[in-house]
Amino acid sequence: MKAAGVQMDEAMRQKVTAVARAGMTSAEATGFFRVSLGLFYLAGLMTEEALDFKKIDAAYNRFIYHSLGGGHSITSVLQFMSGEKVLHVLDSERFLTALRAHCPEMPVDSIPFLLSLNLGVAKAISHQDPVGPVADWIARHKAAGPA
Repeated sequence: MKAAGVQMDEAMRQKVTAVARAGMTSAEATGFFRVSLGLFYLAGLMTEEALDFKKIDAAYNRFIYHSLGGGHSITSVLQFMSGEKVLHVLDSERFLTALRAHCPEMPVDSIPFLLSLNLGVAKAISHQDPVGPVADWIARHKAAGPA
């Protein structure tokens, strides 16, 4: 999986915004925004380079604030991606079509792995095994193989 990386740049902002615009309602567009941005963030963690999370998170938080307004952050995006509501986005053909069209460097087949990474971080923080609808979705998609 070759993604643009965790560093925020104008091309990534435009791609995430384009995916969000595929949403038919405000709530759907917000979900599309959160998931596409979260996928870029998680894919960018897959590097051997040292990461300055304070700087990276600040850039993501600025973009999120300018796009969604106050009350949203990269932390809330990642929390959304570990909750049941993310499944509405992941099961949306409109979202998957927009992601394929605007973010070809983010293969749809990588989504279960990236969600597993997100749940793994949550597990490290909470010391509880990830269970529930998102873990079940990941297991089903990993068992089904590449789309």
